[in-house]
Amino acid sequence: MRIARFDYTPSDRLRFILRGGSPHRASEWADLPDRSLEDQLAEIVQEVGLRGEAAERKRRADQQAREAERRRWEAAMRDARAAYAHAYRVKHLGEQADAWHQAKRLAEYVTGVRERATSLPPGQERTEIEAWLAFADAHLQHLTDFASAPKLPSPPKPSGDDLKPFLGHWSPYGPRAY
Repeated sequence: MRIARFDYTPSDRLRFILRGGSPHRASEWADLPDRSLEDQLAEIVQEVGLRGEAAERKRRADQQAREAERRRWEAAMRDARAAYAHAYRVKHLGEQADAWHQAKRLAEYVTGVRERATSLPPGQERTEIEAWLAFADAHLQHLTDFASAPKLPSPPKPSGDDLKPFLGHWSPYGPRAY
């Protein structure tokens, strides 16, 4: 037996089901004895239009939300870069202060050794101390140059990991990266 391709007599089983989107009135229409599917076409077309408009509004709202989130992330990245630069400069300032204190302490020590060396008679011990003093003076000169010329350092370009401590809940790799 072969199944016919078409029903030649109305079966009242014809249905139109609309899926997706936000339903406004109905999602299903049927060919009923008192109301044919053809009479319901205007309502079906209106429902499709309303769902399309709602989907477009949602798409625009989602896009605006993504753009706003991106602007907040970019502002957080600017703030994180500024905070990173400040922290880098504070760390460098501490290193300069430490170098200055170390240079001052070493200068006092070298002065004490030099006074002791001048009181020694010429010989092996005095020659060794003078060689050590030459080394100490060169090292002290290097420390003094570093400590006496303070300047505002330019921080290196921060990596994503460098910025993480300053970003809070944001990711350094984008507003949607976690």
